[in-house]
Amino acid sequence: MPDSALRGFGVLVTRPTAQSAELIDAIEASGGTAIHFPAIEIVPREAADIANELAGDPHADIALFASRNAVRFGARHAQADDLGAIGPATADALRALGLVVAIEPSQGYDSEHLLEHPALQDVGGKHIRIVRGGDGRGLLAKTLRGRGARVTYLDVYERILPAYTADRLAEIESAWRSGMIGAITVMSVETLNNLAALLPEWCRSRLDSIPLVTPAKRVLKEALDRYPASKLVLAKGPQAADMLEAILSIHKTGSGPAS
Repeated sequence: MPDSALRGFGVLVTRPTAQSAELIDAIEASGGTAIHFPAIEIVPREAADIANELAGDPHADIALFASRNAVRFGARHAQADDLGAIGPATADALRALGLVVAIEPSQGYDSEHLLEHPALQDVGGKHIRIVRGGDGRGLLAKTLRGRGARVTYLDVYERILPAYTADRLAEIESAWRSGMIGAITVMSVETLNNLAALLPEWCRSRLDSIPLVTPAKRVLKEALDRYPASKLVLAKGPQAADMLEAILSIHKTGSGPAS
């Protein structure tokens, strides 16, 4: 890939700081400009609080990790016979710690695909712990309980709305007004909601004028419901290479920000 593939093209990257480096590097390696504006801040819970929650029920048959952050903050608390991951990035994070991943989707990166795994079919009487960060969709737990499992949650971090200075918000608006932002990455519905809450009013009123790149069909639906004129591009997956491919498609077709 030529270094100039994204020359003159800016991307607003909204992932939390700890998860954004690969995409930022990929954009900049392709000649683009990555404007980092996290719409979610990750805050770990106190280890002592987590340990207290586990004291009376420390062991599980299966521990399922819902994200890389769940691995980052919860792997040391996983006391289970088998470990599972919601998708490839989460599985890689577990393996990077020297842990064996017994359960992961053969394709995809969501609850629906994970629930297709053979090890999660006959789970009657098993204790399955879902390691996550606060509220989630609930589909995974609901389905596993329907299959007879005892499901518990272990919340190891929280997702909160970041706080930005007036100067930083003015910088974002200036970049937007000058045409420096050609695409925005949105990884989840929560990201989209937070972005709408954080952006200056002028930018928020034009959120449908810049292509939104997302790996999640749920984001497409939410964006179209809220902003019917949105320009949406579905990436193959959440990995940096997949997101970059989608961003490149926008730049090549010239479907950048509306004038």
